[in-house]
Amino acid sequence: EPPFKALELGYPTEVEGSSSPLLLDCAPVSQKVHLVYPRRETSFGIKPAVDVYWYDGGLQPEKPEGWEEAQQYRPESWNPGLSLNHQGGGVIFHGEDDTLVCGCYGADPWLLSGRVPNLPQTERRVESNNHQMDWVRASKESSDSRVETKSNFAESGPFNEMVVMGVLAVRLQGLNKKLKWDGENMQFTNINTDETLTMITKMDPTPGSFSRERTEPFNALEFAEGLIRTNYREGWSLPDMPA
Repeated sequence: EPPFKALELGYPTEVEGSSSPLLLDCAPVSQKVHLVYPRRETSFGIKPAVDVYWYDGGLQPEKPEGWEEAQQYRPESWNPGLSLNHQGGGVIFHGEDDTLVCGCYGADPWLLSGRVPNLPQTERRVESNNHQMDWVRASKESSDSRVETKSNFAESGPFNEMVVMGVLAVRLQGLNKKLKWDGENMQFTNINTDETLTMITKMDPTPGSFSRERTEPFNALEFAEGLIRTNYREGWSLPDMPA
């Protein structure tokens, strides 16, 4: 979340994913996603394109230059050792003048240079970091004078699109290419109508075995469109009530 919110990223234009073995009916153990965000206008000026790399399942990015030497500047609240995982995750911002590191959801940020910027506090803090109760508070307030929650749907909705874009990239990794994304029209623009995919349905658990059963080839574009816009079955209906 920190890069998406802080850099006002919007829609990506390219995405590519890879993972541990991907089965048709379950998520992989670990995965990596590369998203490209274009040059864009933000509330703090025109900003250049950004590359975002997302890792999970125990995978971690390469540590930045000077990582070990900079541990002396790390907040005491951080976990011991050189891991980037702090409170469930970690983020590295590679800037032109410095490198910013923070934990999950922006927890306990610090700079590799050791600098400690004196920045004004402009954002409202959520009491006890309890976003659930922040939502309860806002739901009880009048819409005329309500203080918006810090995690309202205007924030979490677009961010969720970033997350599920990563899911799409991993599900479509068998196409072996960067996927071009048109966010306004919610579609990939470089999946051909005749491209196909197959997925693993079963793996042999015998140690040392690489035997796998796979689906028959299916249309990749139709599969992608089904993930983007779910085709729900017809809903339940009730019989006519007696007069």
